[in-house]
Amino acid sequence: MTEFLDLELQDSVRMPWNVLPGTKAHAANCAIPIAAIYTPLKTLPEATPLLPYSPLRCRSCRSVINPFSIVDFSSVNKIWICSFCLQRNHFPPLYQSISEQNFPAELFPQYTTIEYETPAPQSQDKAQPGSSNVFLFVVDTCVIEEELGYLKSALLQVLGMVPENCLIGLITFGTYVHVHELGFGLIPKVHVFKGTKEVTKDQLLDQMGFFTKRPRPTTGVIAGVRDGLSQESVARFLLPASDCEFVLNSILEELQKDPWPVPSDQRAARCTGAALNLAAHLLGACVPGSGARIMAFLGGPSTEGPGAIVSKSLSEPLRSHKDLDKDSAPHYHKAVKFYEALSKQLVHQGHVLDIFACALDQVGVAELKVAVEKTGGLVVLAESFGHSVFKDSLRCIFQAGDHDLGLASNGIFEINCSKDIKIQGIIGPCASLDKKGPLCSETVIGQGNTTAWKLCGLDKNTSLCIIFDVAKKESPDIVSQSANNQFYFQFLTYYQHSNGQMRLRATTLSRRWVAGPGIKDELISGFDQEAAAVVMARQVSFKMETEAEFDPIRWLDKSLIHICTQFGEYQKDNPSSFGLSPRLSIFPQFMFHLRRSQFVQVFNNSPDETAYFRMILNRENVSNSVVMIQPSLISYAFNSGPEAALLDVVSIAADKILLLDSYFTIVVFHGASIAQWRKAGYHELPEHQAFSQLLQAPRSDTDAIIRERFPVPRLVICDQHGSQARFLLVKLNPSATYNSDTQAAPGGDIIFTDDVSFEVFSDHLQRLAVQ
Repeated sequence: MTEFLDLELQDSVRMPWNVLPGTKAHAANCAIPIAAIYTPLKTLPEATPLLPYSPLRCRSCRSVINPFSIVDFSSVNKIWICSFCLQRNHFPPLYQSISEQNFPAELFPQYTTIEYETPAPQSQDKAQPGSSNVFLFVVDTCVIEEELGYLKSALLQVLGMVPENCLIGLITFGTYVHVHELGFGLIPKVHVFKGTKEVTKDQLLDQMGFFTKRPRPTTGVIAGVRDGLSQESVARFLLPASDCEFVLNSILEELQKDPWPVPSDQRAARCTGAALNLAAHLLGACVPGSGARIMAFLGGPSTEGPGAIVSKSLSEPLRSHKDLDKDSAPHYHKAVKFYEALSKQLVHQGHVLDIFACALDQVGVAELKVAVEKTGGLVVLAESFGHSVFKDSLRCIFQAGDHDLGLASNGIFEINCSKDIKIQGIIGPCASLDKKGPLCSETVIGQGNTTAWKLCGLDKNTSLCIIFDVAKKESPDIVSQSANNQFYFQFLTYYQHSNGQMRLRATTLSRRWVAGPGIKDELISGFDQEAAAVVMARQVSFKMETEAEFDPIRWLDKSLIHICTQFGEYQKDNPSSFGLSPRLSIFPQFMFHLRRSQFVQVFNNSPDETAYFRMILNRENVSNSVVMIQPSLISYAFNSGPEAALLDVVSIAADKILLLDSYFTIVVFHGASIAQWRKAGYHELPEHQAFSQLLQAPRSDTDAIIRERFPVPRLVICDQHGSQARFLLVKLNPSATYNSDTQAAPGGDIIFTDDVSFEVFSDHLQRLAVQ
């Protein structure tokens, strides 16, 4: 994999096929689509320069000059030829001194990814709130006192970490929505809205007295300081962190649980939809087009007003996967429709919705998913506001230094590519800008029918999965006709950096295509099995959500059999002769674990959990996504250092400690003997220092993983035969089960399951592939 990791280090891109099938027929034969998983804001190598000027663009296709552009130094007015549309472009006077010995940075062959920072216009007013980040906290008060206490202490802690120039606002909600004015420090002032009603933006402007001091403008847009609102009226609700810290602290400290009585046979009246709707209108009125985030802290299901997911009566259960499959969830479609409209409004305003859902029950993440994904929001799911998963994840958002998330806002992502390639769409946290053109494919996957997307919020891990289509039909003498057998791709990300400056990052790739007979070995030589597994996982998750009657297991199996038939070495009808190149040999294993993963198997998970897992899968890079599909297992023993272990029940031994990282959960599993010695307190005795170090080693490695990751994973520390051992057992290959011939080794374990093991799966695969 090293060559693919090197490519990712330079250009933040992983592709399943790095040598591409050159015709439509060959591409269809590959089963896995031509795709790229691109991380637009991944940290660049230190040597990459930041150019302090605007990029040169082709006057025909608007692509940015890059190392693959051909430069003609011989002509009087030096010319560059675009690698995408072959248009000839003149260099501006600024470039007149360039020569074959004196290149600008953007033409250096090693700078296939480069970043431009456009200087800010001088006239911009420094006090303009649009240039700083805005955080609007939306806090659920329909929770028990203890939970509210945890939430208040977490919020008070992060308030001190918010940069001073960031603007902050506060909305609390229960049966009613309370919009807090922070501009009056002396008298707390609150605007109250009914939770059952959907308020329009005009009603909000009138009711909150935006035009008491000056008349409402008769024409033009009424939003933001530039368009008719006074600075004073905005500053009533959104204040710099340094100015409102005292007021916010006192409001939060005095915040009480929602006072409305709840009958014993009913749920609390909670108007989540109305609160989020008001939050979106408030930001749209005060700071349109700026990098603003609505951070919603939810402690239970919405039961009232728009976006409700269940009725107040406890006799009606919350919807399950079975209800959604049978279409018997009465509130589901209405709520999704409401949040779809909210997502359109937020995308139009350039604002982000982040969800922190902390409850033992569901809160409606499945319905909210559309609004979070289209705005590029963050999502955290925990059991309580007192849980480290919530508290540490919230802190990650505001911390500076090596582990900061690199939050950016207001991004626009564009793609240019060679004319023989078309774009089917993107699966990931973005929204289509409906910019149609000749590069759009007729087949649409995800956010398609466009060559530009809006990224309201993104960070250095946000990854987009772009799926392409080869448009070139078969032609008899294909290779000799075309002197140039390269496809070119260019990804342009225009975004607002956390320092307030606008930047453009341009990544230009070239990939060789092959056609005609004998291309199998060429395609295998460029196959990246990790990227392929992640593309398949995103595709299967997307299809499960959008296609009725879709059978994910059957679809994955058919694709895998097709790949093995196409690229395996075998004699027909002889399974024992089957073999796969090392380039493909781990792929069946990935597919085996993907079939058993929480993305495909929804049994035992709620719709909220499934939506949460898929949202994270759709935004993470390849290495993180691979850990979600096939967790990593490390074994610790007395006589050896930590070493990778097989993700199999045979790895369990009484005298070993196992560390399982499945991305969402990290399990430290002590074998039976280790657990016994620990309970006897041997690690506290000076003569058993080696045992003490053995217990400490997985904990140190766990801390290192947790520091790097967002959302912070759940940590489970358990013993063999203990109740929480299930967190490890469910992820292992069941090679020894209660009814299999293979018995557990002494001190080992068996799994009580009827699932097939990887060996059985492999045998079936070989038998079907050679037919």
